[in-house]
Amino acid sequence: MNLKSHLIFTLYTIYGILLKVMASKGKARGISGQYPLVQNMTVTEGAKANMTCRVEYNDNTSLQWSNPAQQTLFFGDKKALRDNRIELVHASRSELTISISDVTLTDEGMYTCSLFTMPVRTAKAYMTVLGVPEKPEIDGLTKPALEGDHITLTCMTQGSKPAADLRWFRNEKEVKGAKEVNASGKTFTVRSSLQLHVDRNDDGVAYTCKVDHVALTQTLQQATEVLEVHYAPRVQIIHSLAVPQEGQYLKLECVSKGNPSPDPVMWTKDGGELPDLDRMIVEGRELTFTSLNKTDNGTYRCEAGNHLGTSSDEYVLYVYDVPTTLPPSTTPPLHSIPPDPTALLGTHVSVTGNGDPNALGQHGTDHALIGGVVAVVVFVTLCLIIVLGRYLARHKGTYLTNEAKGADDAPDADTAIINAEGNHAHAEEKKEYFI
Repeated sequence: MNLKSHLIFTLYTIYGILLKVMASKGKARGISGQYPLVQNMTVTEGAKANMTCRVEYNDNTSLQWSNPAQQTLFFGDKKALRDNRIELVHASRSELTISISDVTLTDEGMYTCSLFTMPVRTAKAYMTVLGVPEKPEIDGLTKPALEGDHITLTCMTQGSKPAADLRWFRNEKEVKGAKEVNASGKTFTVRSSLQLHVDRNDDGVAYTCKVDHVALTQTLQQATEVLEVHYAPRVQIIHSLAVPQEGQYLKLECVSKGNPSPDPVMWTKDGGELPDLDRMIVEGRELTFTSLNKTDNGTYRCEAGNHLGTSSDEYVLYVYDVPTTLPPSTTPPLHSIPPDPTALLGTHVSVTGNGDPNALGQHGTDHALIGGVVAVVVFVTLCLIIVLGRYLARHKGTYLTNEAKGADDAPDADTAIINAEGNHAHAEEKKEYFI
């Protein structure tokens, strides 16, 4: 073999190897791109479900959807099962999408998408159907209930999948109940019980049972019952005055709470009928005194009842005197005498202490006498002080020696001394003696 032939053989060999490599890559791409792709789904009962099957690479091979019973739904764009709920959404080489309307619990299961290659390749998608719980119902309520009764409220809902949860509310506050779950085919029946010891505080209270479930995203399922409780009345008297006085207007109200309502009520005084119906007016639950006086003192009783019992309350009425004050004097005093603070203070205490006009005059006279004596003593003392002051002022002077007394007319000191002695002798002569 010459060089030219050897070169040609080598080129063909390389070309064959390249063709084999390209063929193997194309085959691998076709195998990996011809597997159908699907997804599991969850749908609520009664809603619509869209099921999609896709392939990345398809060489004109048909796609097919089958239900859990292995019945063909669609082969390409050809409908195979006569079910008006199943419709074609989209069909192409790379996708087959169908829809199932008004889904029921029987539609739940494993669906299969098939790609008819050699061999046939499949993919499975599971459809989960949520069972919507029915509206709950509350049983066990008797109307009306009596105070002290023990009752059991039961809330029940059916058709949930998975099992629903029941919650109790007393008005707006949640209370705990006892839950019970029973399976019924693919769905569940759920019950919740609430034990109540009924009292008067339950009268008019709303008990609500709410359903919690994953399928209830936009709707609310609940039931409500309002309790009516009958109970014996309780009575209380409310008065309009804290310190009733003569001549005032007084209203006593008999507040009675019971179910059924205890109407009318009965008023009595000291165990008997009301004595003065002209001033004591009864209107409904109210007893009104138009003008109080001392004869109204006593114990007033209000009583009310219904078929479950009676209740009463008492109010002790004591009518006080109207506060009295002395009228101002209209005669002016004869002399202008300044008021004595001690006397005024004594008068005020007397009025506040006993309010006796006679006692007021007696104490006022005593204090006035004491004040007069004190004034006289003060006046005498002032006079003595004035007289003593004048006496001391008149005898105030300068005391001189004998020399000084004779120095007024003497020309020298010796003469002054002689004059002083002379004056002294003259003064001795003028002394007078009284026996």
